[in-house]
Amino acid sequence: MTDKPLNSWVKATLEFGPTIAFVVAYLITRNKTFLVAGTEYSGLIAVIAAFIPVFLIAIGALWYWSGKVSRIQVAAAVMVIVFGVSSVWLNDPRLFKMKPTAIYLLLALILGVGLLRGQSWLKYIMEGMIPLRPEGWMILTKRTAVLFVLSAGANELVWRTQSEAFWVLFETLAMPIVVFVFFLAQIGLFIDYAMLAPAKKKRQKKRV
Repeated sequence: MTDKPLNSWVKATLEFGPTIAFVVAYLITRNKTFLVAGTEYSGLIAVIAAFIPVFLIAIGALWYWSGKVSRIQVAAAVMVIVFGVSSVWLNDPRLFKMKPTAIYLLLALILGVGLLRGQSWLKYIMEGMIPLRPEGWMILTKRTAVLFVLSAGANELVWRTQSEAFWVLFETLAMPIVVFVFFLAQIGLFIDYAMLAPAKKKRQKKRV
């Protein structure tokens, strides 16, 4: 393990590569079935089975080469193992489709508990990536908790009413865009509650 800065392209590949590979593999195999030990598995189940080790290897490589893995990535890895393995074991893709709902609701619950305690646990989850004053973190936490609840509802609505292919594209492509737009819309908040580093006092030279 090393603490050296990881090349941005390598980091992006390890973080987003498995998801992109998942989408591509699914689009290729979605209409196929695979017979394993006398049991038929759909293309989605087959891709999930292949995706689990790929995702974990990517997380492990990220940790090994950068010396750091975010708390959200750790939580996502746990959810992938629990829901992914359950889906393959029971041959039921619905469990995997519920994974995003569980993640969103868990994050919303965590943030909600923190808010009830008068604390912003979003700052802890994001590991201080955004320099905000405490009141700014509280506002952002409330908005993010609402975003997670709405995202959970959207995931349930989509996977239960739309086609499997639509759900895959929605969850892997549309939702990241929604999150990006959400944080982009918070620029005003970031500016109003920015925690600026204290200016260094200039040493005054003594007059001779």
